[in-house]
Amino acid sequence: MTTRIRRTCAVNLTATALPLLSICIFASAATPAPPAGQPNIVLIVADDLGWGVVGYNGSFVRTPNIDRLASQGVQLTHFYVSPMCSPTRVGLMTGRYPMRLGLGRSVIRPWSPYGLPPELQILPELLTTAGYRHRGVFGKWHLGHLRPAWHPLSQGFTTFHGQYNGAADYWTRIREGEMDWHKDAEPLKEKGYTTELIADAACEFVKRHAAGGPFFCYVPFTAPHDPFQAPDKYLAAYPSTAPANDNAVSRDRRTLAAMVTCLDDAIGRILQTLHDSGVADKTLVWFFSDNGGVIRLRFNGPLRRGKLTVYEGGVRVPCAIWWPGVIEGCRKIDVPSINLDVMPTLLRLAGKTVPSGLDGVDISELLTSQVASPPRRDLYFFTGHLGLQREQIAIRSADGWKLVVTGPDIRESQGFRTPEHQVELFRISEDPYEHDDLAAKHPDVVEELGGKLIAFRNSEPSGAMPPAVEPPAGFKPPRYWRNQPETRRSAREK
Repeated sequence: MTTRIRRTCAVNLTATALPLLSICIFASAATPAPPAGQPNIVLIVADDLGWGVVGYNGSFVRTPNIDRLASQGVQLTHFYVSPMCSPTRVGLMTGRYPMRLGLGRSVIRPWSPYGLPPELQILPELLTTAGYRHRGVFGKWHLGHLRPAWHPLSQGFTTFHGQYNGAADYWTRIREGEMDWHKDAEPLKEKGYTTELIADAACEFVKRHAAGGPFFCYVPFTAPHDPFQAPDKYLAAYPSTAPANDNAVSRDRRTLAAMVTCLDDAIGRILQTLHDSGVADKTLVWFFSDNGGVIRLRFNGPLRRGKLTVYEGGVRVPCAIWWPGVIEGCRKIDVPSINLDVMPTLLRLAGKTVPSGLDGVDISELLTSQVASPPRRDLYFFTGHLGLQREQIAIRSADGWKLVVTGPDIRESQGFRTPEHQVELFRISEDPYEHDDLAAKHPDVVEELGGKLIAFRNSEPSGAMPPAVEPPAGFKPPRYWRNQPETRRSAREK
């Protein structure tokens, strides 16, 4: 694979547009000091934001602030995630494939009694020991909510303002008949549109702790995940997409465009608050989406398919990082990376030794132009949200191949070699849109990569979370989705 780091400034912006497998092969020994002191960290995650919806990838949707991050900082043009919400967040917080934690098959649904294993030390807990006293999460948690041990305040965060589940109404925050909106552990009745409320809370956190940094501000927005709802002022900005015949797809495309521009404005407010608080130059901002966009709305192009698939449109997403003076320069980095890399990279930049046993790798030297490429590695993708008979699993190999297998669980005796399995092989380094299936021409590559997929699928522990698409009989959510965090959080910080 040829590594390319390109310097481009195609977007014209103004300053005001604001048992462990072989997959676990990278470990860090002694960690040198961060390149420019400990940065404040603002980690922004969009929800269901497809590759083709942002302005800097050629969209008609107006995203000047996201474009600014890409233009002033660094774009990771081959940045990968899981094909759906919760697994991506699991990997982000742990640096591990969610498969290995039993959380890779599906999202954590409102009625699912599952969450992050409390014995794991996740990103905010590790940042605690690096001197990050203030660690806030603002937006969608989606990592477990029915037990105290899964609450954000039990997992290393010092403040939480947002919702436990996804897909709540943007004006009422209602999910399954109960309001899901909280300040720390208490339900909070608050008027307004969710995207703007999340930005309000994040900006207030920045202002409150700018003088006492470094801080960690995690902002997992709910937008533009459905339900498709947007303020009127943003809908008015896209009259040309309003359908003459009120077609549902066109109507939802218009609303999603409005939601994305509202999201972009919210990101712009966070950037402006960093500037006004005097800490913009001391802050690393990392932006990406948790998975591709909904297929029917066609915002993933030119990539194939979208959310809930392991094709490129489902797992390759927009990603930009900016730390003025350190990670900048209007560069495009084509080296494949993955959300699992966020945790070790941020720990390294915070001056913290990266734990062993992670699947993600530290790419900080790639971001800061100290190396041209990290060691080559395979990347894995999986979804089992439709059950054991309709799984999708894929590998992007270190040497530029991608094998996609769809069908029954490949841990069975015949693996992927049954009439029920669809097996596709792409030379992804040369065919990024997955047009040409080369499986019949390269059976040796299929066998080699298929064996790796079977090994990866076998990394799932017993008792893994099932898809559970429908709620169990008689399920009723807690009043206001109330969940009290465990008091052991304070002990961890001492």
